[in-house]
Amino acid sequence: MLVAVSDAPHHLTVRPWPDSVLDEVGHDPRSPYVERFWLGVLGPSSVVFMRRLASELESNPSGFELSLADTAKTLGLGMKGGRNSPFLRTINRCEQFRLVHVDVGDNVLLARRKLPPLTRGQITKLPEPLQVQHREWQEDPARHDERQRVRARRLALSLLELGEDVEATERQLHRWRFHPLAAREATAWAWRRHSDALAAAEAWSPDDNPAA
Repeated sequence: MLVAVSDAPHHLTVRPWPDSVLDEVGHDPRSPYVERFWLGVLGPSSVVFMRRLASELESNPSGFELSLADTAKTLGLGMKGGRNSPFLRTINRCEQFRLVHVDVGDNVLLARRKLPPLTRGQITKLPEPLQVQHREWQEDPARHDERQRVRARRLALSLLELGEDVEATERQLHRWRFHPLAAREATAWAWRRHSDALAAAEAWSPDDNPAA
């Protein structure tokens, strides 16, 4: 935990904090689920911070250097006030929910790539309209419709190949009236296929093609 500005390093090395279950069933910090349901639980500054980490890890999967002062300014948060500074409170709140883990000794911040679904206790603290939306969010009427699933996946893959990012792809599927669960699953599937294709293209060499 970063307890005071004087104790905190100027930079932290951010690395992914993998979890085999959470990485499979969790929600991208930039997803509509997090924006709609986690926002009131975690707080806006912490959600924005997790979104920032997710975007940077997407571009730098092995990790990156995070300037505390620059990031605080970027998020519109202050570093003054010791352990009660707005930015350090944001990081500490993410730690409380086990979304990040800070090792000040090694100047390392481990960050989850996905946020877990809300617990039953957290759901009951949401306003009643959001509780209803959450129940509807979990009940995908088209989950057994294979044609809809395939269509959503194809559209998601096309959007990614056209240059859209994960967040924009999932949002566009929502606009096309796909159920949130179907949009999330299709986007995750398409991103894996897209990433694999990019990796294969980068590894390809003309020597690999005998006919070339």
